[in-house]
Amino acid sequence: MSGIQVTGPLHDRYDEVLTPTALDLIERLHRELNPRRLELLQRRAERTAALAAGADLDFLAETEPVRDDGSWQVAPPAPGLEDRRVEITGPTDRKMTINALNSGAKVWLADQEDANTPLWENVVGGQLNLSDAIDGTIEFTSPEGKHYALRTEQPLATIVVRPRGWHLPEKHITVDDEPTSGGLVDFALYLATSGQKQIDRGQGPYFYLAKMESHLEARLWNDAFVLAQEALGIPRGTIRATVLIETFPAAFEMEEILYELREHSAGLNAGRWDYMFSVIKNYRTRGADYVLPDRNSVTMTVPFMRAYTELLVRTCHQRGAHAIGGMAAFIPSRDPEVNEAAFAKVRDDKTREAGDGFDGSWVAHPGMVEVCREAFTAVLGDRPNQIDRTRDDVQVSAEDLRDIASTPGEVTEAGLRSNVSVGIQYLAAWLGGTGAVGINNLMEDAATAEISRSQVWQWLHTKVELSDGQQVTRELVERVIDEECAAIEQKIGTHAFAGGHWAEARATFTELALADHYIDFLTLPAYEQMP
Repeated sequence: MSGIQVTGPLHDRYDEVLTPTALDLIERLHRELNPRRLELLQRRAERTAALAAGADLDFLAETEPVRDDGSWQVAPPAPGLEDRRVEITGPTDRKMTINALNSGAKVWLADQEDANTPLWENVVGGQLNLSDAIDGTIEFTSPEGKHYALRTEQPLATIVVRPRGWHLPEKHITVDDEPTSGGLVDFALYLATSGQKQIDRGQGPYFYLAKMESHLEARLWNDAFVLAQEALGIPRGTIRATVLIETFPAAFEMEEILYELREHSAGLNAGRWDYMFSVIKNYRTRGADYVLPDRNSVTMTVPFMRAYTELLVRTCHQRGAHAIGGMAAFIPSRDPEVNEAAFAKVRDDKTREAGDGFDGSWVAHPGMVEVCREAFTAVLGDRPNQIDRTRDDVQVSAEDLRDIASTPGEVTEAGLRSNVSVGIQYLAAWLGGTGAVGINNLMEDAATAEISRSQVWQWLHTKVELSDGQQVTRELVERVIDEECAAIEQKIGTHAFAGGHWAEARATFTELALADHYIDFLTLPAYEQMP
């Protein structure tokens, strides 16, 4: 290849993924699209600065004709995506790949983004696992001797791959000495390795698109789809993509995002945790009226979250698209009382979503699949979805989406301690190569750490007063970091603490939470620490 260079080590079977076809596609995508990607990232920074200076998000005047035109619809559901009543998410390691496909869920979100870490071995190894899964040859034996293989007595979940967002680079593959886009690398490797295999199985290469902030970013993905399909001789429209509406700006452009991807669209998803992170990030300097309480008290029924999900369902169904609900992060526990409470919360959450018109929803653990299925089947019955329920009764204004001030709840010392502890625990796992981590009976991913450090940063810089009268100061945060790290060390043992990535995790969290200038994504500086 004239301008492409692979600097990551080449392990066994990597040549099956890093093929000339795949590398040529990466090179073409980079040269054609990377300048626009960088321009759009700069537009993000400019909008963030404007919000910090007092501007507000609103529906776009220049795209009003798209919203007013009632004639356009997205493509009909693709094979394997008609019924999405329960979707399971997780990284693409071999064990999770097998368990997710065997889980009984209709769809598996094969996550190369928030539930994954971009270690080179994960980037390429995950593609091998997906290829083996499609071939039906994937197997895994744990260090304890437990054997995992695909079941044959039930249909396997449809694979939908989530590539990295536009902001993340891939430093192990460069074109003309420039780092490539992590998202385009993940997309190209999967399409070149497994796309035709999926087509031959009667489905297709399907994707979840993360962290987008505008319809122009959706247009960039659509152009990538068109270019890649032409390059590989795949019929246009074969690729389908579901967009996560998980950034605050994207909530004001949902209809336009569907429009840009309409021939490749598979709907929208309510990415609730990243959405909360995005609200905090965008309003972090706006004062007390824009401060959210402890993260666990911000439920899906608070006004601004309710407005966002109601508008998402209406937008999707008006345009013939699936609306997929948010993550249930609970994981089963050995404690019966904890389990009972967790299952009740998931059941209530999924019952509310099904009643609101969502066509399906997410769970993070196979043990929660049946709860989600029951809730949606109670509403859907034998129907694959409820796209025909157009929710004409819903009217959501820009003011409704921006109504942060009416969110009930308090900022407490317990909330501060939870943010510090969970954030550091997650970062320690992430730096070690694990992106989906069970903490306090919840399956946490990068969104957790983002919320945690962003809330601490906002509370500190807004000089928030805790419910007990303490003001959040640098000294208080540093003391809490000391105490929570000591508690973690006591729990796991000094030897395990010293042998893990705890020092780097503590340093990274401290730097991000206490920095004078806010860093947009913690994964960017953390990625620089990875080999």
